[in-house]
Amino acid sequence: MNEFTHRIATFDDIPAIEKLMKQSINQLLGPLLTKDQLEASFDSMGLDDQLIKDKTYFMIFSKDIFVGCGGWSNRETLFGGNHTPNRDDQFLDPKEDSARIRAMYTHPEWIRKGVGSLVMNLGEEAAKNLGFKRCELMATQSGIPLYEDNGYKPIENVLYTASSGKTVPMVRMEKDI
Repeated sequence: MNEFTHRIATFDDIPAIEKLMKQSINQLLGPLLTKDQLEASFDSMGLDDQLIKDKTYFMIFSKDIFVGCGGWSNRETLFGGNHTPNRDDQFLDPKEDSARIRAMYTHPEWIRKGVGSLVMNLGEEAAKNLGFKRCELMATQSGIPLYEDNGYKPIENVLYTASSGKTVPMVRMEKDI
C-alpha cells in the first residue's frame, strides 16, 4: 500500500495542478469520450481558485512526487473551473445542503492506488467537522466507478452543454457521511 502525504494547495501550486488536470482529462477521460465530448469536458472541468482561497484543496504526494489533487467546498458551485458558467460562491447550509467534493484529478500513472479515495476521505471528514451530513459531486465517466466504490449513489444524469454547443454526459452523485 502506498503511503501518501497531503497539504493544502497554494496559488504557487496552480501551474502544477493545471498540468496534472490536463494529463488526467486527456489520458483517463479522453479514451471514454468522443472528440467533441472531450472538448466539452474541458469547458466543464478545471481549476476553481475559490477552493484554494478557501484552503479546501489538497495536493497529494507519494514521497516528493505530486500524484493527485482535489478538494471539497461548502459553497454552492458543484463543479467546474473559473471559466465554467455555473459559478455561485454562496455558502451552503450544513443542515439543509450537501457539501461538495470538487475537482479531483489523479496522475495517470497513479490511478487505482488510493489517491482519489484519500481526497474524498479528507473532504468528507472536513465537511463532517462543519456539520454536513451529506456530500455530493458531479462525476465524469472516468470517475463513476471510484465514487460508487466509495459509497456515492447516482441521483441525476446530466448532459452538460459547453459554450461551443458540444455536450458531455456526467452524473450527479451523493453520499451520506
